Amino acid sequence: MNADLIAWLEYMERDKGIDRQILLEVIESSLLSAAKKSLGPARELEVSINPKTGEIKAFSTLIVAEKVTNPHDEISLEEARGIQPDVKAGDEVRKEVTPKNFGRIAAQAARNQVIQKVREAEKDVVLAEFKERVGELVTGVIRRKEGGNVFLELGRTEGLLPQREQSPFEEYRLGARLRAMVLEAREQARGPQVILSRSHPNFVRRLFELEVPEIDEGVVEIKGIVREAGYRTKIAVFSTVDKVDSVGACVGLRGSRVKNIVRELGGEKIDIVPWSPDPEQFIINSLGPAKLKQVILNEETRTAEVVVDEDQLSLAIGKKGQNVRLSSRLTDWKLEILREGDVMRGLRAAKQSLSSLPGLDAEIAQKLVEAGYTDLEGIAIAEVSDLAEIEGMDEETAREIITAAKKSKQEE
Repeated sequence: MNADLIAWLEYMERDKGIDRQILLEVIESSLLSAAKKSLGPARELEVSINPKTGEIKAFSTLIVAEKVTNPHDEISLEEARGIQPDVKAGDEVRKEVTPKNFGRIAAQAARNQVIQKVREAEKDVVLAEFKERVGELVTGVIRRKEGGNVFLELGRTEGLLPQREQSPFEEYRLGARLRAMVLEAREQARGPQVILSRSHPNFVRRLFELEVPEIDEGVVEIKGIVREAGYRTKIAVFSTVDKVDSVGACVGLRGSRVKNIVRELGGEKIDIVPWSPDPEQFIINSLGPAKLKQVILNEETRTAEVVVDEDQLSLAIGKKGQNVRLSSRLTDWKLEILREGDVMRGLRAAKQSLSSLPGLDAEIAQKLVEAGYTDLEGIAIAEVSDLAEIEGMDEETAREIITAAKKSKQEE
């Protein structure tokens, strides 16, 4: 039995990843329960297992007495001195009380309890492992599908790819190997549950980290990534080394790197854009390949009006608004795409409206419009100092214009 126990301990430690000391503690606890049943009410009973030989022994700590009145708690002075020669009455002596065939009997009696506790220990090991791997890529084999969910075999446990974390156009065949990102690891009544994702933006991030050595080396940084799984991903990259082209590094020679990622994503479109600390330039980059005429930023509302030619409008907006929607999320600016013709007509109308103010000529009206003052309401609530900053305008003229705008608003 001892050899079998040692072999089992080695197997559990090697293949299941459970520390031998934990296993010994579990078994000792289980054997102690069995020993109490076998030996009866022995005082301070304990069980120990030799971790090298697997030998099992039971011990009881007894009180030395000149005359034994309670054999479960006491030991005679004569017998005690056979264990410890200098012992006196009233001392305590640790005596081996291992019954005959205790190893076989106790192990059999404790078998189910040991198995249960080992299973619990194994679950804890698996849960701890995958909690540390949240955000990492794993590869598993598809074993079953239930109610739209896909279950992958991940070695010692099973991974769940919920329908909400799947890419909408992918097919999942039983027996196929599949790569996914660990989204969460949590404890359930039936054991650890590992939640996987193939729709999360960071799934694409991890694929780029695998394919592009420059990212792993820190030469190229991923500054942002947004995604509508199955349709399109936008990723902003930046090079920390002047001589390295961040976009080129991610694309690879003849597109080899990005093609591998697109293939993994089932043909999903990927836009790789250079990140810029300048919001205007970053917006221009993010809306590519559309060509922009002008970007007008409003820092307070964090909105940007993007002016494009008629033939670039659909390209800037994208199919079902996808390009501008993803660009807004990537840049963290609310983007509004405007036709240049509509903008020019609006500016001409604003200029004509402002020119009707007394004492306001066409030249000053043009400068006001260019500075963003396109209606009477905006001028009426403006500060004198703000208008005075416009080229060709002093504080006196600014005050007169504001007064005229307020009067015109009152007459409306």
